[in-house]
Amino acid sequence: MATLRIAHRFDQGPVTEHNRKLLIVEDDPGLLSQLRWCFDDYEVVTAEDRESAIAELRRHEPMVVLQDLGLPPKPEGVEEGLATLRDTLQLAPYTKVIVVTGNGDQENALTAIAQGAYDFYEKPVDTDTLKLLVDRAFNISELEAENRRLQYRVNESPLDGIVAASEAMLAVCRMIEKIAPTDVTTLLLGESGTGKELVARALHRLSPRADQKFVAINCAAIPENLLESELFGHEKGAFTGAIKQTHGKIEVADGGTLFLDEIGDMPLALQAKMLRFLQERVIERVGGLQEIAVDVRVVCATNQNPELMIKENLFREDLYYRVSEITINIPPFREREEGRLILARTLLQKYSKQLRRPLNGFSEDAVAAIESYAWPGNVRELENKIKGAVIMADGKLVTAADLGVSAGDGQPETLNLREVRQNAESKAIRVALTRNFGNISKTADLLGITRPTLYDLMSKYGLSAEGYSKKNAIAAD
Repeated sequence: MATLRIAHRFDQGPVTEHNRKLLIVEDDPGLLSQLRWCFDDYEVVTAEDRESAIAELRRHEPMVVLQDLGLPPKPEGVEEGLATLRDTLQLAPYTKVIVVTGNGDQENALTAIAQGAYDFYEKPVDTDTLKLLVDRAFNISELEAENRRLQYRVNESPLDGIVAASEAMLAVCRMIEKIAPTDVTTLLLGESGTGKELVARALHRLSPRADQKFVAINCAAIPENLLESELFGHEKGAFTGAIKQTHGKIEVADGGTLFLDEIGDMPLALQAKMLRFLQERVIERVGGLQEIAVDVRVVCATNQNPELMIKENLFREDLYYRVSEITINIPPFREREEGRLILARTLLQKYSKQLRRPLNGFSEDAVAAIESYAWPGNVRELENKIKGAVIMADGKLVTAADLGVSAGDGQPETLNLREVRQNAESKAIRVALTRNFGNISKTADLLGITRPTLYDLMSKYGLSAEGYSKKNAIAAD
């Protein structure tokens, strides 16, 4: 009996629903009839050539494919069979393909295994042995599907939305874990679209206030004449239109966490009132005289440079020091090369499920585009591109055309040869670690170097395999 072989893949796609469909690709009517009878406990779908096989694959998405290597128009050769195998695995990389070869044709069987086939079987067919192979393939496929389901659940963590695959983002996550249990006022600095609100929510979910409210307000989105009332509330008759007493966002957040997004856009006059609240932890509603004590954790964020705003008299220096007891700098997406593909895969999984479009991953040109594009809109741009690609994709793989990004869209690099060599070497190691989830042996094989050499290079560039492992590939939002 043939040795059991499993093709390993690093691309993590969405988990498909459990099914027991078996696709048999065979052009011999007599053998096809025999195989149908042999596998009557499965839902059998049949095809006679490559075109019909791919059509049935798209339609039924079988877990296992049993395929003859000799297919028309040249059944005496294996070219058409190997092409069918390649097309199958490109469309459905999780499908287990067992190839059936002629007696003694082990060379072509091994070629098929090298191209990703799950196993092979040599003619003449012994139905009992072949059934054992197919049963094993279904069992392995179901175990892998369950593993992906469990991995998806594990990824739903308090740090949901943050990909910690780079050293910079790992440092951010470590800061979150240290700061969250305290009530220290925290300032989040980062470009628009880098995920500042996600970090604020993570601070809340990991804090003792997790069961209380998380209240967010965007200081740049509310007109200046309404912002004070939105934050502090107002009494009935405080101004025209104030027909009843209204609690502000600060009061509503009592016991929980208040997130002040884009605090750099807060008017100077209101900054003074905010400073008093942060110092005394009491508020007065607009038009009111009573002081109201509020117990709330405050997290602020801005995409501007507070120190530059202070110099330009746009932001109070005393308020800056009050809101920045701890500051977290969130790196832009272009500086998170190691995490790009992991976050892209997670977003693809999210929107594939949400939009009910079962996709298996990214094509090679899409991977190259994701890794080379500068992403000026940061994570928000990536999320929008992938959501659109899920809608537009025709096949099972998202292409660069679906994303609307090409591999040539990256920014020009330095021409200094030493920097070029170091940057390329460091990037290759980080990308290889990302693709192999921090597995040192697989990364060394992919790079064509020995494990000791890889360890030396990782030490040289300050890299750690831990940051690329599956447990640190935290789910994205």
